[in-house]
Amino acid sequence: MLRTMNNAHDTPRMVQRFRGFLPIVVDVETGGFDNQSDALLEIAVVPLEMDQNGKILPQPTISTHVLPFPGSHINPKALEVNGIDPDSPLRGAINEREALDHVLLPVRQALRDSECHRAILVGHNAAFDLGFLNAAVKRTGYKRNPFHPFSCFDTVSLAGLAYGQTVLARAVQAAGLDWDAGQAHSAVYDTERTAALFCRIVNRWQQLNTPTTS
Repeated sequence: MLRTMNNAHDTPRMVQRFRGFLPIVVDVETGGFDNQSDALLEIAVVPLEMDQNGKILPQPTISTHVLPFPGSHINPKALEVNGIDPDSPLRGAINEREALDHVLLPVRQALRDSECHRAILVGHNAAFDLGFLNAAVKRTGYKRNPFHPFSCFDTVSLAGLAYGQTVLARAVQAAGLDWDAGQAHSAVYDTERTAALFCRIVNRWQQLNTPTTS
């Protein structure tokens, strides 16, 4: 039997929520601000799913440490912020191509599961993360990048609208979520907090715009 996409009695589906786009939260830690010359050092992604009530929820995090690409630049001041030691063998870092496979293959699986046609990056200052992701894709000649090349959802703008806060820590706290400054500036923690923030905003908007029955 064919599904009726707009039938109000159907279970809500992610493919209907964002015009066929699947939000994927991404955070990168880097050796600086220039995605062409500065090293990508960590990347984490959190796919999102929709439950039977239409709530957006985070799925498990996928992450990896990344080896600096040959000839890349690392600014010591960036390392002071993110606390990364690029030379530490304990990082278990892998090269950029392997790192992209590690995080993007699960994204492609999430696309199939949701029946969405393209991933759209969600990030805090999303253009920064998307720029580093796109640069790594170009450097490695990576095929079948599931992300839209320029569109994204930025939680800076969303949190500024919803809570009047644009700094991630303050926005997360304004949303009533926990924030641990000691874990900040790691790709995993920042991605998970950004995912929680995005879900809180989207779900609150959905709640406010759902007609009540008397």
